[in-house]
Amino acid sequence: MIPRRLLSTLTSALAEVPAVALLGPRQAGKTTLALEVTKSQPSVYLDLESETDRAKLAEPELYLAQHEDKLVVLDEIQRTPQLFRSLRGLIDKGRRRGLGKGRFLVLGSASIDLLKQSSEALAGRIRYLELAPLDAGEVGPKRLDMLWLRGGFPASLLASSDAASLRWRTDFIRTYLERDIPQLGPRIPAETLRRLWTMLAHQQGGLLNAAALARALAVDGKTVASYLDLLVDLLLVRRLAPWHGNARKRLVKSPKVYVRDSGLVHALLGVGEREALLSHPVAGGSWEGLAIESLIAAAPTGAEAYFYRTATGAEIDLLLKLPGRRKPWAIEVKRGLAPRIERGFHAACDAVRPERQWVVYGGAERFPLGGDVEAVPLIELCAEVAAA
Repeated sequence: MIPRRLLSTLTSALAEVPAVALLGPRQAGKTTLALEVTKSQPSVYLDLESETDRAKLAEPELYLAQHEDKLVVLDEIQRTPQLFRSLRGLIDKGRRRGLGKGRFLVLGSASIDLLKQSSEALAGRIRYLELAPLDAGEVGPKRLDMLWLRGGFPASLLASSDAASLRWRTDFIRTYLERDIPQLGPRIPAETLRRLWTMLAHQQGGLLNAAALARALAVDGKTVASYLDLLVDLLLVRRLAPWHGNARKRLVKSPKVYVRDSGLVHALLGVGEREALLSHPVAGGSWEGLAIESLIAAAPTGAEAYFYRTATGAEIDLLLKLPGRRKPWAIEVKRGLAPRIERGFHAACDAVRPERQWVVYGGAERFPLGGDVEAVPLIELCAEVAAA
């Protein structure tokens, strides 16, 4: 098992609140992480996709009351959202008997927005944590190139070959489109959603143009917006919001859109080998997406992420607003080994006045680029952000 950064945060959360929801896309490693936690305490694990385990919860209050002295792990909780009402009563009864912490760990493949519709009953009793696929700070320098090509889903990253990894990701995409999304309720044609997902991969890191996507898909703008909301809720796509801290500038108002896992970007585009990736037009956007996802994952809880772009072209790829700091960190992403700072980055920094200025690049050494800007390898900056 590759150590996950979230393990200590999860353990601390269970020591502080009655229930913790661990959210993330399928196959990101939620179950593995949960089982790691159960090794250190009496626990019960229930997979709600299993008919056998669902049958145990036909009378959930009766069954779960028998295990009130244990941590109960409920996997794929979105399959049985009615359980949240039962958990509330069990938590409140347990509190009156001094059993107020670490009762339930629920795992879900949908986002906070999707689960909150069914979890209002647990307000004040549950904490949400998100587990993304493996990122650069977790895999280390030896696997960084492999991470970029294959993405961070453990089964894909650790596959026996690039070809096996690509087959896994292709199956993953098909399963989401044909099985998982229909089970969530929305009736969306799988082929239409695949086309949208593929278009987003082609435009990795581009500004969202819903009207253009709608024309290409022969649907209306509201339909595209709902499809995109679904991919965001499933934690497969990220909308990176624009920074609006400087009202004197004419700023871009559309979000930038990223397919969150670089391996899925490449699978959607049929890119299965490193040489093919290096010569593909998506290489720059794919590397940028990997860097941004890794840095956001490494940031402390409560950090906020934005990008900055003006109508005249001044731009910062990532602005990280870290908890307790008045000014953001400005981060530019470059894939090459000899990064150069463009005039637009300097102009943007003059407007934003960030606390720190970084250029993430594909090399292994850290060095100054002039002024207050420093070039730094991705993994090293992940560690810097995590320690901030």
